[in-house]
Amino acid sequence: MKKWFVMLLMSVLVMSSISVALADSEGKGNKHGHHKKKHNDFKLGVEVLLDEEKDLIEGKNVGLITNPTGVDQELTSIVDRLHNDADVNLTALYGPEHGVRGSAQAGEYVEFYTDEQTGLPVYSLYGKTRKPTPEMLEGIDVLLFDIQDVGTRFYTYIYTMAYAMEAAEENNIEFIVLDRPNPLGGEAVEGPVLNDDYSSFVGKYEIPLRHGMTVGELSKLFNNEFGIGADLTVVEMEGWDRDMYYDDTELEWVLPSPNMPTLDTALVYPGAALIEGTNVSEGRGTTKPFELIGAPFIQSTELASELNRLDLPGVEFRAASFTPSFSKHAGNLSHGVQLHVTDKEEFEPVITGMSLVKTIHDLYPEEFEFRAENSSGISFFDLLVGNGWIREAIEQGESVEEMQEKWEDDLKAFKKVRKNYLLYK
Repeated sequence: MKKWFVMLLMSVLVMSSISVALADSEGKGNKHGHHKKKHNDFKLGVEVLLDEEKDLIEGKNVGLITNPTGVDQELTSIVDRLHNDADVNLTALYGPEHGVRGSAQAGEYVEFYTDEQTGLPVYSLYGKTRKPTPEMLEGIDVLLFDIQDVGTRFYTYIYTMAYAMEAAEENNIEFIVLDRPNPLGGEAVEGPVLNDDYSSFVGKYEIPLRHGMTVGELSKLFNNEFGIGADLTVVEMEGWDRDMYYDDTELEWVLPSPNMPTLDTALVYPGAALIEGTNVSEGRGTTKPFELIGAPFIQSTELASELNRLDLPGVEFRAASFTPSFSKHAGNLSHGVQLHVTDKEEFEPVITGMSLVKTIHDLYPEEFEFRAENSSGISFFDLLVGNGWIREAIEQGESVEEMQEKWEDDLKAFKKVRKNYLLYK
């Protein structure tokens, strides 16, 4: 081999390794070229509270509503941080669905108990009551809320927050929300706005399926727009921008609930979870809930090719078979698809979820079913989607585009209201 050629080859290799190192150091590979936020310029609400705004809680009896996601960037539980802080008098804990330490499955009743680590009383907000009673709040001066949300209307923690805000207002207690990122970013807003007739614990207020707000921003919206009127303070994050998804921060993902194992789950959840309102498995009982969708009656390659033909942005569908270990079709081989998000910023989870439901309905009309209606003629699907007309539209063969046109006016009106409550640029 000629000497000049070897020299040229070596210089090319050196240059390419330098450019790779530079790309790594600049945090590239992200469409916006975001830098990963470093620990020193990003702070969670809980960190801002304890580092800069501790006077909000000093000298007061503190009640804390949290779960396993209530941790700082070093993964220390807020329960332990407050309990071990000599300046803070933490007196009671309150757990949402799945409990304070996250040991309960979806919909499971959680009793009152004593927290082993701290000896503090733990009251359930997912038991006989979803709203703290005056007895539960006895002696409390201020309630803190620190729970990671996933950015979807039917995720119940935001209504635990709303009910607790109501109780705080009724019992003359201050309410503080320690803010956390919306894992889906704070820009995209999608889907139908809830119709008030379909209000439930999986959708209490008129907000869209993907709201694009942090819990702090939602608390302000709920407080003012829906007449709660609590004495509310939001401790904002530092260093979070609206265009940041969860993986644009350096935060570790802590499961917000047993079937929300990864950010990938949260990305598909605003639409894929609509499958819960049908007789098709949403992948509970597998390691990929909401990414795996199927039923024994589905032909997987047929469904995958039909969905891929729609050419939905930012997602590919792969034919997949799986056997759920619990929940729908437990122990039965089910066939369907796995959703692979190829570009999270192009991806439209709500349109994707609607397309999934409609395509399965159209391909398998004999076997596919929406969950049964209750005595008021409302199906669980209606509660998830937030209205009764979308189910009818699917049954009458309307296209997803036609449905989207119908909800667009309400969505525009919501976006206008939403602007008044945004805390971050």
